[in-house]
Amino acid sequence: MNWPLIRRNGRNGANGNGAIIHMDGITKVYDTGKVKVEALRGIDLSVQKGEFVAIVGPSGSGKSTLMNLIGCLDTPTGGQFDLAGEAVAGLDRDQLADVRNRRVGFIFQNFNLLPQISAFENVEMPMLFGGVSKRERRERACELLERVGLGNRMDHKPTELSGGQMQRVAIARALAMNPDILLADEPTGNLDSASGGDIMTLFKNLWEQGGTLVVVTHDMALANRAGRVVEIRDGLIVRDTANAA
Repeated sequence: MNWPLIRRNGRNGANGNGAIIHMDGITKVYDTGKVKVEALRGIDLSVQKGEFVAIVGPSGSGKSTLMNLIGCLDTPTGGQFDLAGEAVAGLDRDQLADVRNRRVGFIFQNFNLLPQISAFENVEMPMLFGGVSKRERRERACELLERVGLGNRMDHKPTELSGGQMQRVAIARALAMNPDILLADEPTGNLDSASGGDIMTLFKNLWEQGGTLVVVTHDMALANRAGRVVEIRDGLIVRDTANAA
């Protein structure tokens, strides 16, 4: 099990070789009409269930494009992409949205919380739209906020929380529908060093509990806490190494 969360029937999990993410020869070309930009030029990447992978690289390297593909926010121009055993390449917008909602929990640099409702209600929201019963979603929201250390801040609105606390709420919300992976985009980018360190520790704890995490980051301190670092330059993977335990 990835996360000790809500279980739903009919989920396939990873593919036969244990890969949550499997990419083979992935390309992405943006055609502006005047020029074609090759953002990704042949990416081969597998992420196994239970891995914590940091994707790093300079601005313009292709890492944001890769994140958008992994998160089913976009589709590749070429190649094969399976997410938790489902073939994703070639799906239309509605099909991508369905896979995204079932498979991926997103964490963003700017938190993306609704400011007018409480931390508890922010965490509850995905389950409300996901058809989870009132009792189950309330129990789950409480459990998740306790898990990220905010059991005493459930009724606080985002404006009443620190940056680090808001990111903890965002992590709890991302876990609410039991995703196959957590996908984080610069999750410490708007935090001070102490709060960023707390988020790094929380990610590592989630990983040690069996979760699958993919983090896109410029923060090498965070990348070095992951189990594996994948570096992208000019649309190609130039390094893929395991961190020392």
